Amino acid sequence: MTERIGARDLVELVLDPGSHESWDEPIDVSDYSPEYRAAVEKAAARAGTDESVITGRGLVKGRPVAFVLNEFGFLAGSIGRAAAQRITSAVRRATAEGLPLLASTASGGTRMQEGTPAFVHMVDISRAIMDHRAAGLPYLVHLRHPTTGGVFASWGSLGHVTVAESGALVGFLGPKVYELLEGRPFPAGVQVSENLAERGIIDEVVLHDELPMVVDRALGILVDAPTESTRDRRPGREPGAGRRLSTWESIELTRGEGRAGVRHLLRHGSDATVRLQGTDEGERDSAMLVSLARLDGVPCVVVGQDRTTQTPANPMGPAALREARRGMRLAQELGLPLVSVIDTPGAELSPEAEEGAIAGEIARCIASMSTLTVPSVSVLLGQGCGGGALALLPADVVVATENAWLSPLPPEGASAIVHGDVDHAPEMAEQQRVSALDLHELGTVHHVVPEPVGDTPEALASAVAAEVGHQLRRLADLHHG
Repeated sequence: MTERIGARDLVELVLDPGSHESWDEPIDVSDYSPEYRAAVEKAAARAGTDESVITGRGLVKGRPVAFVLNEFGFLAGSIGRAAAQRITSAVRRATAEGLPLLASTASGGTRMQEGTPAFVHMVDISRAIMDHRAAGLPYLVHLRHPTTGGVFASWGSLGHVTVAESGALVGFLGPKVYELLEGRPFPAGVQVSENLAERGIIDEVVLHDELPMVVDRALGILVDAPTESTRDRRPGREPGAGRRLSTWESIELTRGEGRAGVRHLLRHGSDATVRLQGTDEGERDSAMLVSLARLDGVPCVVVGQDRTTQTPANPMGPAALREARRGMRLAQELGLPLVSVIDTPGAELSPEAEEGAIAGEIARCIASMSTLTVPSVSVLLGQGCGGGALALLPADVVVATENAWLSPLPPEGASAIVHGDVDHAPEMAEQQRVSALDLHELGTVHHVVPEPVGDTPEALASAVAAEVGHQLRRLADLHHG
């Protein structure tokens, strides 16, 4: 268990020194019963705060932000009417002032001394947060030990990015309540932050000394303006240019272990990256990688197929496409460009995938990408097989590496259908015009990034990032022009 940290400790940890400004008005306790008032006064003396939340504004590396911080030392961080009104007021003010919002929770949930009148205020808090998000403003959440009940089921679960303390108890149902109601202990390990990250419910588990860096990195992507390009672009391949490799040789190259993938692109092409785990709704598929990034200095959301995690035993399933749609929604909501990276041997073909709506998820990805109003670039990086590849293709600009390809089936599958064997796969690949160079001539691909002899994964990733950055800057100029 990570050592517990309080609200005022978080102010000192995350905000720039001397930048804290409180938004809190005095709490009116005139209608509290004598017993309740005494409990509140005792809690205030012990916690050093007048309620279970403190709010205000400050700076993070010079960037203005608003904050809402739970104090567990005040009646177990429980949310009564006064605390709920304070949170709602702070969120509304942050929205009005156009500020990103940082929240940190540590609470047992609704304050039992106040009951239902306090409980229903969770709706007001949630509505205010969604209005904040609808204004295109970032909302970052940090879950501390413990976060349960109505707090986790409202403002603790609505972040664009959600991280948690290591070893924190995070769950809807308090385990002690479960044990009293059910007569048996709640299963160990379920409501632990590490398990939630593994399940795709939260994005990351962070130590306290890592939190300032995580917040800074996220705000650097979500708030800071693009910077100038620092990478050299490779001249694009012209339509009809001579081929270095045959289509089949390119296909075999993209299937090799040393091929550049989406992880290379983020590692060598992004100035800062914040990984988002799963759908945030309890699903995670390692075949899809979703990140906030600054590709070649341009803030964006990256949705990419990770070829290294896709095997016949672990293909890309419906959950991966739902993760992709989470990235698409975030890009649209935050007003960030979307970059999709295609590199897959194909989506999962199984009874489980059918029952998981694999076809519907492909359709919904295509529909979502086709209707984005933010700039978008798709990158055909390597393998582009079937509907799983097509799901990430629609974009304002389609960039492809020289040896990438896109086909409705693996060439072996097309050969089996037409010839009754797989021996004609190279021939089928040529006939079906699956190569990036063919697609460039047909107009499906707008720019081809060359792959010279002796190219390395690192150099190719940097070249792709430079091209994506160039296209995103050009689209931004067109959008604002």
